Amino acid sequence: MMAASPDDSLRPRVGLIYDERMCRHTTPDGEAHPECPERIRAIWKKLESEGIPRRCVLLNARKVEDKYLASVHTQNHIELIKNISSKEFDSRRQKIASELDSIYLNVGSSEAAYLAAGSVIEASEKVAKGDLNSVIAIVRPPGHHAESNEAMGFCLFNNVAIAANYLLNEKPELGIKKILIVDWDVHHGNGTQKMFYKDPRVLFFSVHRFDFGDFYPSGDDGAYCMIGEGPGAGYNINVPWEHGQCSDADYIAVWDHVLIPIAKEYNPDIILVSAGFDAAIDDPLGGCCVTPHGYSLLLQKLMQFAQGKIVMVLEGGYNLKSIANSVLACAKVLLQEESVGSIQTATFKSTWRVIEAVRHELKGYWPVLDVELPQNLLITNSRPCPAEVTYSSSESDVENDEGTARTINFSDFVEDDVLLPLSKLKIDEELVTSNEIVDGYITWRSLLSKVEVWYASFGSNMWMPRFLCYIEGGKVEGMSAPCCGSLDKSSPKDVIWKIVPHRLLFGRSHTRTWGAGGVAFLDPERSTSDKAYLCMYRITLEQFNDVLLQENSLHQENGIIKQMASPLLDLHILEYVAKNKSLPLKTLKDGWYSTVLYLGKEDDLPILTMTCSASDVERFKSGELPASVPAKDYMNTLVNGLVEGKQLTREEAVAYVNGAATWKL
Repeated sequence: MMAASPDDSLRPRVGLIYDERMCRHTTPDGEAHPECPERIRAIWKKLESEGIPRRCVLLNARKVEDKYLASVHTQNHIELIKNISSKEFDSRRQKIASELDSIYLNVGSSEAAYLAAGSVIEASEKVAKGDLNSVIAIVRPPGHHAESNEAMGFCLFNNVAIAANYLLNEKPELGIKKILIVDWDVHHGNGTQKMFYKDPRVLFFSVHRFDFGDFYPSGDDGAYCMIGEGPGAGYNINVPWEHGQCSDADYIAVWDHVLIPIAKEYNPDIILVSAGFDAAIDDPLGGCCVTPHGYSLLLQKLMQFAQGKIVMVLEGGYNLKSIANSVLACAKVLLQEESVGSIQTATFKSTWRVIEAVRHELKGYWPVLDVELPQNLLITNSRPCPAEVTYSSSESDVENDEGTARTINFSDFVEDDVLLPLSKLKIDEELVTSNEIVDGYITWRSLLSKVEVWYASFGSNMWMPRFLCYIEGGKVEGMSAPCCGSLDKSSPKDVIWKIVPHRLLFGRSHTRTWGAGGVAFLDPERSTSDKAYLCMYRITLEQFNDVLLQENSLHQENGIIKQMASPLLDLHILEYVAKNKSLPLKTLKDGWYSTVLYLGKEDDLPILTMTCSASDVERFKSGELPASVPAKDYMNTLVNGLVEGKQLTREEAVAYVNGAATWKL
């Protein structure tokens, strides 16, 4: 450990750890990757340019001992990471990495992982002893996604969890009995959460993009209802953003109304910050807008606790300029130097909604939260939520007429992602009941339940019992799992049939519902030489949104449909689809039925269906995506629909399906 300058005797003693050996962990083939060595080099270069190392205490990195890793990781996982860079694994290393979630491995990975974990232990022990007031650990690979038995999300060992266990279990003489872990990385710290989920000695706090379970690492772990178990109940706090673009004001609001009140009651002995900077402005993965000044304020607010004993550990952050400037701003705060900046934006309405949900969930454990937030705060200090959708002017989701993707921002039309002004509704206001209106606004479900459309089915939904699974819930013969159904379980008001000049085709090779075999798609391009049968159901636009959600397999949350904060297809997007005939929805970009197709009108109501993108059709043609005949049970639903709908005889229906399945794309 190198001493600071005597001139700085009155300055807080802030430690710094950086070691170039951690840069040896790189992609094996030299390909570009967001989690690259330049991340920590950019930070170190920025700190050096500002003279920060001269005003700090420089600590030497050290490798972790296996016995400390074993406090949170399984022996198999430790052995894998320990040996993965050896010659023994040269022929298998890339295959092992490919089987993990978002991981690369090379000859420098083992050493970097051991140094990162050991350095965070070193930093934590120095602060716990009182040798230093705080430490910034500029380490990689990051750690908060790593689980006990598996590396994931760029993380090999869970650096912060290892250090926390070290302080609690290996060094009781240091008097660390309560640890606050603050994870402000834009991604949920799933690994850290699981390691302390039942342990009240660790208060784990994570604020992250959640997007209703669709943002990495996906699933339910980052939901606000995940509050801990057994003796750890109430000691796990998740603040899940509903969308991107959250900025300084949103984070400060969460600090002031969730984290700070709880931290005061908890009174931690030390604070470990999982400091990911991927919520920063211009980060390529995070999509949020936190400034360096914003991060410095978050850190400054934490310094009032644990006598200022803070260890700031680098996690994510992939814009080199943003991450360097943000760490610099935090370093200046720890050194108690002036921080310059201001909060320029208001808080999203959705942020207040999330804050209130989190406070409600935790108030039984933290009485300080059992107080209503002032209504004037919620009304005056808020802004509408972002709403945007990617589209193309052709029927391809890849290019428009100019050859580039384009974006419509509907924030000009939509006041909020959940609520629309009553004054802007183009419906009979007498149909709206008083309990559907909140402070002069009407919920999007209430609005879209008054709008009718025709849903045109060309696949298994042509058979009405199968389609009703998407409305009422349940399953028919041949389905491996039931559908959750729509929130509105009303039956269609009418059912009619129509033939359109589009090609029916079968693509993919396996589905979760039907098993091996292809499923039906409708080519978005019109073709006068082709015809496809459509069974059209007259349903509400609210129901269409629920069907669209289920059809794209975004509904798996304990078999219950997710509560959509905003519709996938609202009135403004519907108007655009009607004018342009099709629209690939950005929010469904990973779904198989992500393109909404407009097929004209019937009884003055729009006819809508959902299918693959035009680019997927080209991939079926080229063989990049498999084109397979349907499974027997799936085919039976199509045939049953055509026969019971009195469109074709059974023989004709079988021939129609077989012809589409064997068509030479």
